[in-house]
Amino acid sequence: MIAVDWGTSSARAYRLAPDGAVLARRESAGGILRVPEGGFPAALTEMVGDWLAEGETRVLLSGMVGSRQGWQEAPYLACPAGLDELAGAVVPVPFAGATVRLVPGLSAEDAAGTPEVMRGEEVQVFGALAGRGEDALLCLPGSHAKWVRVARSRIAGFTTHMTGEAFAALSGHTILGRMMTGPAQVGPAFEAGVARAADEGGLLHHLFGTRTLGLLGRLAPEDAASYLSGLLIGHEVAAAMTKPALVHLVGSGPLMALYGRAIALEGGEAVTGDPDAAARGLALIGERIAWM
Repeated sequence: MIAVDWGTSSARAYRLAPDGAVLARRESAGGILRVPEGGFPAALTEMVGDWLAEGETRVLLSGMVGSRQGWQEAPYLACPAGLDELAGAVVPVPFAGATVRLVPGLSAEDAAGTPEVMRGEEVQVFGALAGRGEDALLCLPGSHAKWVRVARSRIAGFTTHMTGEAFAALSGHTILGRMMTGPAQVGPAFEAGVARAADEGGLLHHLFGTRTLGLLGRLAPEDAASYLSGLLIGHEVAAAMTKPALVHLVGSGPLMALYGRAIALEGGEAVTGDPDAAARGLALIGERIAWM
């Protein structure tokens, strides 16, 4: 089978063996926003055409490719949902030369009844847990970080936090960014930001302290981004991890270290899993699909 995790800005394709092992992988910057209207069949052929030519006949897609802006919109499946429900709700996609199916995203509601949605992360969640029947709390860092609760092998609910996008906006388009010269990284400044998030006053008040600490010489320009990152991630972790817990971190890149440290400072334990969790999740869903 060919598995494709197709997001907004990039796509990852995997060629999988019958047992789900990754035989080959490739990544491109050809996210859905780069595909012209009506161009998805050609984009898929460009991405995996050689694998199709070598005999692959099944393709399973996940991510924003199933959104309103993607190839074909796949209706959200309501939580709680597990692998069987996802496999039973895949959407056929017309494509010459292969059988293509699209995994739907998931929807839920928070405690106040406000809707939550995800596309693609549900596949990574099941891949990270590798099909094990267990209750778990998972965090998927990113522009829109997801915290996911799994109960009895099904996604019971989740929350989304715009932490990454907020950091990009604040550091790039507000007065706070004018005092920043270094990257966000784990260290004393990041930890100070996480600690500040536990104080009274709220996030909007705490944010201005990033500027005043710099003005009064108590926060060096090269440390300001780290402090701001710690502040934002600290508020997120405090809201999502209401008590110390084991958290499965799913993803890759510098954010993994930042989130792992913040979770530890809040009394939790972070464990990281397979960076190819999406491939594993798609394989598990593919096993359950009635392809014909």
